[in-house]
Amino acid sequence: MSWEENVRKVTPYTAGEQPSGKVIKLNTNECPYAPSPAVSERMRCLAEMEAGTGAGMLRKYPDMNATALVKAVSEVYGIPEDRIFAGVGSDDVLSMAFMAFFNSDTPVIFPDITYSFYDVWSELHRIPYRTLPLDEDFRIVPEDYLCDNGGVILPNPNAPTGVFEDPSVIEKIIDFNRDRVVIIDEAYVDFGGKSVLPLIDRYDNLLVVQTFSKSRALAGLRIGLAFGQEKLIGYLKDVKFAFNSYTMNVPAIELGAAAVRDTKYFEETVRKIIRTRERTKKELRALCFSFADSEANFVFAAHERKPAEEIFKELRARSIYVRWWNKPRISNHLRITIGTDEEMDTLFKALKEIVS
Repeated sequence: MSWEENVRKVTPYTAGEQPSGKVIKLNTNECPYAPSPAVSERMRCLAEMEAGTGAGMLRKYPDMNATALVKAVSEVYGIPEDRIFAGVGSDDVLSMAFMAFFNSDTPVIFPDITYSFYDVWSELHRIPYRTLPLDEDFRIVPEDYLCDNGGVILPNPNAPTGVFEDPSVIEKIIDFNRDRVVIIDEAYVDFGGKSVLPLIDRYDNLLVVQTFSKSRALAGLRIGLAFGQEKLIGYLKDVKFAFNSYTMNVPAIELGAAAVRDTKYFEETVRKIIRTRERTKKELRALCFSFADSEANFVFAAHERKPAEEIFKELRARSIYVRWWNKPRISNHLRITIGTDEEMDTLFKALKEIVS
């Protein structure tokens, strides 16, 4: 008998390329702008404290409840601290939520075209799951989620499509599934969607997950949040602290708190990205691309004549990186992250050459 027979084998999540050198990187939905100046200032203060006063913040274990961050989020969002959970990016938060709440023999359900980590976590944690097809316009079919299941997870806006579903549609699904946990993944909600956060007051089975990686430009710090009623957050903490109590480090907690309090900078950044996204839609339509209307910081587009794989490769040869999947139903689409206006102008120029 080989030791390999007892290895837990899974197909891992495939992330977008992280190229080095001078490239235009529009493939991983990162924010094209710097974090809030308040983050840089707080980082400078922390460095001075660590070097000059012997405070020793880094030699001690961090606060396992990330209290400074949770307190700041509570103040800005107007949500009690005991309804907030902080984790190492929304990926960590979601993985812990899968472990905590999807614990039956009945399959968890989520869309067939969605964030490709959902099936990875299901397989890793031995959770049965079933995918439900989006319609031809890449929208969910709400009636499909009014069924027996072991839990529901829906991203809104969806990724990689960018499609946003009205909160009234989401609420019908939450209301029907009151005896299961429904997770709404709002990684991109700041770019035009309306959050379902107010619904946590009415539904004890609702967990809303958000991230600082996109709109707050802190992908490198890994900060994710979950919101729900006290009992739900309590169960999530139990699983997290049983798994690893000290995963969110001191700089992430302190810098995340500084970022969330700078609401003016956050709102300015979001406005700039939305403005560039809307211009991008016009430019892509003029080049004969089609796409579902996006409420995220990316556009999921297909060209009427040129195959997506060819465009992907020709852009890559020009050091412009976008995302392409060789998967059913989406193999002729490219997910294009919204960059700065200058980056998008370079993209448009390259696309004109490629598709003409």
